[in-house]
Amino acid sequence: MFIVLLRFSAHQADAGRFMEGHNAWLKRGFDDQVFLLAGSLQPKLGGAIVAHGSSLQELQQRVNDDPFVVADVVTAEIMQITPSKASEQMAFLLR
Repeated sequence: MFIVLLRFSAHQADAGRFMEGHNAWLKRGFDDQVFLLAGSLQPKLGGAIVAHGSSLQELQQRVNDDPFVVADVVTAEIMQITPSKASEQMAFLLR
């Protein structure tokens, strides 16, 4: 399981130019069932994604394909988590 942090860079003002591609990239991640959750880091710091069912190498390649990453609108950090406990609703993450 992974947490992907997409923190705005000095090129944050360019985000609008790449938003359509970024949203399509997010949709592919959900369609491929790799992304479980995505949202904004507050206050307006960027975004975060919870990912599952992918290797670190596969996820790194996926993140590198994000138009925001390609255009240096955000810098990406991937943190790997090895879950050991979960609520009943999230127990599937332990498999």
